[in-house]
Amino acid sequence: MYEQNLFKVVEPIKKTTISRLNKGKKWKYGYNKEQDLVVISRTGQIGDIYEIQNFKIALPKTTDVYSNKEKKWKQFEYPKELSRLKSIFDWKNYPEEKKAQWHDYIDEEFKRRDDGFWFNNNGKDTYITGTHYMYLQWSKIDVGAPDFREANRLFFIFWEACKADKRCYGMCYLKNRRSGFSFMSSAETVNQATISTDARFGVLSKTGADAKKMFTDKIVPISINYPFFFSPIQDGMDRPKSELAYRVPASKFTRKKITTNEKLEEIQGLDTTIDWKNTGDNSYDGEKLQLLVHDESGKWERPDNILNNWRVTKTCLRLGSRIIGKCMMGSTSNSLDKGGENFKKLYNSSDVTKRNRNGQTASGLYSLFIPMEWNYEGFIDEHGVPVFDNPNHDVFDPHGELIDVGVIENWQNEADGLKGDQDALNEFYRQFPRTTEHAFRDETKNSIFNLVKIYEQIDYNEEMSRTLGITQGNFQWVNGIKDSQVIFYPDKKGRFKVSWVPPSNIQNKVVIKNGVKHPGNVHMGAFGCDSYDISGTVDGVGSKGALHGLTKFSMEDAPANQFFLEYLARPQTAEMFFEDVLMALVFYGMPILAENNKPRLLYYLRRRGYRGFSMNRPDKIWNKLSVAEKEVGGIPNSSEDIKQAHAAAIEMYIQDHVGLSTDGIYGSCYFNELLNDWAKFDINKRTKHDASISSGLAIMANNRHLYAPNARVEKPKLNISIARYANKGNTSKLIKK
Repeated sequence: MYEQNLFKVVEPIKKTTISRLNKGKKWKYGYNKEQDLVVISRTGQIGDIYEIQNFKIALPKTTDVYSNKEKKWKQFEYPKELSRLKSIFDWKNYPEEKKAQWHDYIDEEFKRRDDGFWFNNNGKDTYITGTHYMYLQWSKIDVGAPDFREANRLFFIFWEACKADKRCYGMCYLKNRRSGFSFMSSAETVNQATISTDARFGVLSKTGADAKKMFTDKIVPISINYPFFFSPIQDGMDRPKSELAYRVPASKFTRKKITTNEKLEEIQGLDTTIDWKNTGDNSYDGEKLQLLVHDESGKWERPDNILNNWRVTKTCLRLGSRIIGKCMMGSTSNSLDKGGENFKKLYNSSDVTKRNRNGQTASGLYSLFIPMEWNYEGFIDEHGVPVFDNPNHDVFDPHGELIDVGVIENWQNEADGLKGDQDALNEFYRQFPRTTEHAFRDETKNSIFNLVKIYEQIDYNEEMSRTLGITQGNFQWVNGIKDSQVIFYPDKKGRFKVSWVPPSNIQNKVVIKNGVKHPGNVHMGAFGCDSYDISGTVDGVGSKGALHGLTKFSMEDAPANQFFLEYLARPQTAEMFFEDVLMALVFYGMPILAENNKPRLLYYLRRRGYRGFSMNRPDKIWNKLSVAEKEVGGIPNSSEDIKQAHAAAIEMYIQDHVGLSTDGIYGSCYFNELLNDWAKFDINKRTKHDASISSGLAIMANNRHLYAPNARVEKPKLNISIARYANKGNTSKLIKK
């Protein structure tokens, strides 16, 4: 059975606190610092609290739930009498006695637009935001009226929270193909523009032609199909090509103005515009925007750069430190060298769990990823709910078609059919991703390593994730006594991931020689490490310390040629990292090959009496080592020969032990972070790939014989000449040379 993890209902606040504040209607729309959540209720009362990808959002309290006989969303019919009215001028000339009967109807539509809407969906009270209501009820798309989808409901709730949060510049939405983002963002553009005064709204896409098409084919039709009471008077053409202008005598209509029949000439104009720009780094530079729609952001190809553009357009959304506008950004991802890499950086820098002291993410945006199974055409039932698993009863889609298979099985069948063509499979993953890793899959030609094998292994690991036996945890000294024995204890927040723990009889196997401690299981495997020397960095980020353990073939009770340990972390101090490494070495009783250009770890091991655990560089004999190398061991990373040997070691391991073998057996490298780092490894930018550095060193350590120098030994010449004698006379005499 599929278990969704897109969102959950949480209870971070005591119910008594919620009830007390609800009674006084004390909950204010926006970010609540005390409770660390965003309130999207405008009624002063809250109900359920959703957590969508670590972002806590308080919904309004349930009230006035609408229910029809079908118990599902159904677009309300627009009264024919009102549909004949095309503008406020028609309403002005409408008989007063007829106006009166529509005041309540119009007032209710404004209320739903502001506060959102509750309806009964298959017996469940369901809330949609005002923006979502405007999309479903009043937005015309290519198929007519949009369907209600649970995925879109969560999308609009997340978006409403982005708007409400004063710390946020908007959203960065990683999506699957045909998820409806272009229409939803177009609907929001029109919705906001028709209630905003003296404002500007902009549209960008992967090309100027795409932005123009979105404007003419989506935004303009939605605008001209609004009912008269939502539609300001438009200046210019009915179907403009470049700018939609709500100018004088256009007006921001309110319930009060409509119901009191206020004279038009007394109403001030909106002076609001919607336009599009050609794609470029400086698009909208210097403009003040209330909303920027950024479509297909993951497909900006050189020379256009989405990162550069965002640095520019971000300033269009603020005055000083005050955020006055929002960005609605969404896209699938191209391959990494065709815009995907920059979009990936932008998405990763929008993680709501990683904020600066101002409470903002690095990009200012909030990232949202909705897996494809939530929004895949043909696998959404009549209530808008995804059909994840194969149904055990008749289930129908909104058009009455029977759904007899779940989306998970259907997706897997399609993926299985493409496994003979890795690039086609990667494109399928990017278009219909179930994970962020799928979304950012690269083309096989863009890696120096065998991406086919790497992705085969990643897919296998994801499929078998529950049975691989990966345990997260930490090491510690027994009873806190250093240099005694080490134990491993599971911890979901631990810094280590391990796939194999040695039997107790070979744990903590340390041999002391001449007062120096040496590993007792050197025949079983080794560690590789990419260390760091400085505890803190200027930006507070810095590279991570990386440690990988790898077994080799042995007669012991251990898996052969398997990465059994992964550590990718940056503790508060470098010493904490050093101690973590030391405890892992002692527990497994294996040596370590580390880079010596950052030598503090190696000096730390020597000072603690563990110099014997630090391997010397395998490409030089002892008397050719430098003084420092003899003192602490390690291997430099500056040499071009070492760089090439390191990359070749990884390449060899991938070829032999990763992915599907000719015997039909998958490899045993179960750490997907490592595999993904290999996939994007750049030999010219090695500092970005901590996992690749440490894992490559582990491979080199286990195969040190391959790197041993061919030492020239001067051998003494042997005299193999035969003594010769003169045999004349009675006595033989030696013939001297």
